[in-house]
Amino acid sequence: MGISALIVIALLETALAVRTCAARPDKKTWRRDRLIVRVSELLNIVFHYFCSSQKWRFIPAVIVLAALSVISVLVFVIAGNQDSTKKPFGAVVSCIMSILLCGILLVPAFLFTNYSGLPVSGNHEIKETSAILIDSSRTDPFEEDGSYREVPVHFYYPADAGTEEYPLVVFSHGAFGYYQSNTSTYMELASSGYTVAALDHPHHAFFTQDTSGNMVIVDGTFIDRAMNLDNDMNPEEQYALYTEWMALRTADMNFAVDEIKTAVQNGTTDDSWFIANQEKEAISAMLKMTDTSKIGLMGHSMGGATSVELGRERSDISAVADIDGTMLGEYQGVENGEFLINEEPYTVPVLEFVNWESYIDVQQYVEQGGRYPNEILIRQADTGFSTTVKDTLHMDFTDLPMFSPYLGKLLGSGERSTEETMKIVNSAVLSFFNCYLKGEGVFTVQDIY
Repeated sequence: MGISALIVIALLETALAVRTCAARPDKKTWRRDRLIVRVSELLNIVFHYFCSSQKWRFIPAVIVLAALSVISVLVFVIAGNQDSTKKPFGAVVSCIMSILLCGILLVPAFLFTNYSGLPVSGNHEIKETSAILIDSSRTDPFEEDGSYREVPVHFYYPADAGTEEYPLVVFSHGAFGYYQSNTSTYMELASSGYTVAALDHPHHAFFTQDTSGNMVIVDGTFIDRAMNLDNDMNPEEQYALYTEWMALRTADMNFAVDEIKTAVQNGTTDDSWFIANQEKEAISAMLKMTDTSKIGLMGHSMGGATSVELGRERSDISAVADIDGTMLGEYQGVENGEFLINEEPYTVPVLEFVNWESYIDVQQYVEQGGRYPNEILIRQADTGFSTTVKDTLHMDFTDLPMFSPYLGKLLGSGERSTEETMKIVNSAVLSFFNCYLKGEGVFTVQDIY
């Protein structure tokens, strides 16, 4: 839609420039024509705004073009009549600058699609609400003022619940991801009778918000270390970072699970919950319908590793889904330059998704005698499943490539349709949790899709 909006603007600007060069109008006439073109451009953007399900993509263009239209009206009214003609050079420059400006304003419309989610299989309407959990037992290591660690939690749950209760599934995003990374998965689960809590890990998340309303962006040092692990770090340095990252994230997830369980059991929230006034009723309703006797964990990338680690640590987790995440918590140290990997059986049912490139690489690595934590855990798990989807890369296991194909390709999207991949993922996750949280059916999954 961004391209079509810019094409219309380019045609209007070109027509104005051609008319000016051919007719050599006086400046009063040119200002009138400029006003007509500017208002037409504004109407064009407003039309695209109302036709888009992701309206925010056009807001910068609407605001700026509205301001320019007002300025054009004022100039036309105030400037008065002038006999001098509008010079062709000035008209051409105006045309080029206007097209460039609108191109810049429409960057969000170019980068992001009109994606509004995938169809869901469940019958429940879905509601969303959110809160920020404040962990007064920990200070935030990224903050210099000694403030407590805050964990934003975003809930997706059935809107039409009566007295029925629904299992809880908690999600952790990947490195410099954010809570909405797998929204289609949350929606599929919520529509089928689950309460889903998607966490943000501040400073590991691309962006989030704190209790003061300030935006908290991803930590630059964290990005640099995560992107350069294989380039300039030895195993000891890598293991130290894995341990640091897992400690932070598992503490976040542990705290969130504990707080949700306590609130459900008590029927109310405590001072650890920061809830906007307009969300208090929704939070209360969501907690009343949540059953914490069966809890599932899932995450993408580093969030998958976090979920797997918590499945080892806690006794109240019934199932874990690792969505294309290396199980960093399974590394137990380094000896003679080689990682030591946990070989204790994994007792919680676990489902692992692996992108196609990693699947091929791991197969070759293991065949050559290498030891990989995911392969060891799944092989030795009491109930372990692993599946891959052909021609996929890491970000195909999130909604990002559907929301922004450009960013998806930049970060890692394969030739397989991400929509097709996410439908496979969401269907398998739902069946997996239906089996191990609700006791419905027998779970099976293909090795390769």
